[in-house]
Amino acid sequence: MNKERLQFWSLYLARFAEGFGFVTLITLLPYYINTLEPTDTTILGLTIGAGLIVGLYATGFTFAQTLAVVPVAWAGDRFDKRTVLLVILGIGIVVYALFPIVDSSASFIAIRGLQGIVVTGTGLMTLSLVGQLADAGTRANYIGKANAASFAASIIGSLSAGTLYEAFGFGHIFSIIVGIVLVAWAGTVVYLEPDETRIHGFPFTGLALNRRILTLSSFRFQYAFSVTLVRTWVPIFAGVSAAEGGLAYGGLAVALTVVAEKFTNMCCQPFTGRLSDSYGRAVFVFAGGAAYGLIALAVPFSPAIGTVLGFPAELSVVLPAAMASATLPAWLPLETVPAQLTLFGNVSPAFLPLVALSGLLGIADSFREPASMALFADEGTDDGGVASSFGIRELIWRPGSVIAPLLGGWLMYEVSMASVFYIGGAFALTGVTSFLVILMWFHGSDALSEW
Repeated sequence: MNKERLQFWSLYLARFAEGFGFVTLITLLPYYINTLEPTDTTILGLTIGAGLIVGLYATGFTFAQTLAVVPVAWAGDRFDKRTVLLVILGIGIVVYALFPIVDSSASFIAIRGLQGIVVTGTGLMTLSLVGQLADAGTRANYIGKANAASFAASIIGSLSAGTLYEAFGFGHIFSIIVGIVLVAWAGTVVYLEPDETRIHGFPFTGLALNRRILTLSSFRFQYAFSVTLVRTWVPIFAGVSAAEGGLAYGGLAVALTVVAEKFTNMCCQPFTGRLSDSYGRAVFVFAGGAAYGLIALAVPFSPAIGTVLGFPAELSVVLPAAMASATLPAWLPLETVPAQLTLFGNVSPAFLPLVALSGLLGIADSFREPASMALFADEGTDDGGVASSFGIRELIWRPGSVIAPLLGGWLMYEVSMASVFYIGGAFALTGVTSFLVILMWFHGSDALSEW
């Protein structure tokens, strides 16, 4: 394996560590809600409702991400990106080791904030280095592979989080995360070469006025509200109690709703990234965003879809006696083996449609994500400051990712669970509409196929 490929693989490993830690906490959110039992709280005479506290479980993470973007991106362009990545991964080892001490909503929100800095820094540096190492004609493909590594971690993290939580509680999960981040840190030390590019000044200023970045921003600003609401609330919808509008599924069932999106996204991104390298990027951004919005609108109808289609309320696998007698050791009496093994227990007919819709969300987003990232990498590489270009991309996302969880928490408690997905889908559809109008108005009628 040549040195260049080893560098890409070390970056994929860091992306894997980032994705594993991120999705584990997403999967565990409904259980932290049930364990910490947020209630109305009064601080300095101001009453904070339980819904807003639930929103802060996610917003504490995203607010810290927002604060970290500019200094981390600037440091990546001004200094050695490899060194910056190593520092951030080292901080991540400490942060994940702190999660087992969480005993209140306040401590959870604070440590989630530190996690936000780690996830943002790792993502910015790995994507910047991938975009910088790859040629323009293969950039979306390599970015798609990097994202696939993150999604692979998401799948493993979701499944292990759900099953380990039910078996051991929270503690063992974070020991695994610490070990994975430590391996990623070591891989970066050994295989990633120092980055010799140095950008003086403040590249954000020039890139913020880049016409293509401004056009993409018209979509991305609104789309952030959509993805944050939908991606955060699919597992919440699956896991919280029926009294709060959820389906009250167990850990493995909740994990499957998360894994379905990650798996389809992981499988498709290298392929869709290669297509966007060949056929243009803007049309993939438009098509993926529109499909995501339409699918999000359908999520609240999963119970009705399951009922109409007659899906089962319990998922089991039948173990025939002949198979059991052929495969089991002779010392184990056959009568001790159940004829039917329950996989997920009582779930309700909504389970299979919800998993299917989650998978479709992943397919839709796989068309949008590598194309969007490659456009930002193209502009950053051409104008100088690829880390700053990805930093601008992150900043555009931040208002939605900070505000949307608060909005979702309020909608969940004050309106309905379904309203979270209606609003999320609407944001995606208004985003692609404004993107198409601005693209054609300012860049010509052929821009959708030429970008």
